[in-house]
Amino acid sequence: MGWQRVALAVPGAQAEALAQALESEGALSTDIADADAQTPDEQAIFGEPGLEIALWKHARVSALFPEDHDASAAIEAALAASGAQALAPASRDRLEDTDWVVKTQRQFEPMRFGERLWIVPTWHAPPDPTALNIVLDPGAAFGTGSHPTTRLCLGWLERAVHPEDSVLDYGCGSGVLAIAALKLGAARATGVDIDPLALEAARYNAAQNAVAVELLAAKDPLGPRYSLAVANILANPLRMLAPLIASHTEPLGRIALSGILESQAADVQAAYAPWAELEVSGWDEGWVLLAGLRNSRC
Repeated sequence: MGWQRVALAVPGAQAEALAQALESEGALSTDIADADAQTPDEQAIFGEPGLEIALWKHARVSALFPEDHDASAAIEAALAASGAQALAPASRDRLEDTDWVVKTQRQFEPMRFGERLWIVPTWHAPPDPTALNIVLDPGAAFGTGSHPTTRLCLGWLERAVHPEDSVLDYGCGSGVLAIAALKLGAARATGVDIDPLALEAARYNAAQNAVAVELLAAKDPLGPRYSLAVANILANPLRMLAPLIASHTEPLGRIALSGILESQAADVQAAYAPWAELEVSGWDEGWVLLAGLRNSRC
């Protein structure tokens, strides 16, 4: 069994309407991407909660149809219904059936962070059994180690965690940072997330690694202050969370924040300035990590 995959370029402002029309005409799924990708006109777009993000100037709308579907008629009808103007003739190819579980697993290989940490997918044997290996199942929650911001946070944790530390991982996703902190010797770690699926994934991953992470929903009250707070989210929520994260960090405790583009660093630093002087302590593919000590004022 296979599928038909069609793609056509349209002005970015028309892309969403065309995608919806294609689905109405029988598309099993649709995807919108930058039609100028891998050219000098390529645009990097990063979305954040609370911000309206415009699409690219030119967008490529792709759709997947059943093998026996009249894709040509569907495209014609969708263009008419949406009012979109194709910038070039549609392309079409055949997508063969495949074992998507195996294909997905091949994308995740063991990854090393710093000197001691490895993230090892559950279907791989640890390359170095004597290292601090975090067994992780990539799932719905963010935090497999492959994203630059997660790499930045893991590298910082390896340098920063001491045996007596209590660690707050705010926006814990898969729980990888809290798990890493405990593997590095922290006394306790708490993971907080707004997404119930993330908390479920973190609970599962903690059990897989035989560590005890306290997991809380964002609406739950937090306990005593922590000697180390780390948050890998995005710049906009990090700014809004500044009073909360600072208030749950001990005086002279350490704060590390990522999910921040280089151009956003100054705004995040300003948001935390009443409580901490944060400096850029790492860069990776345009993302930065801010870190510093909370001041001694309560």
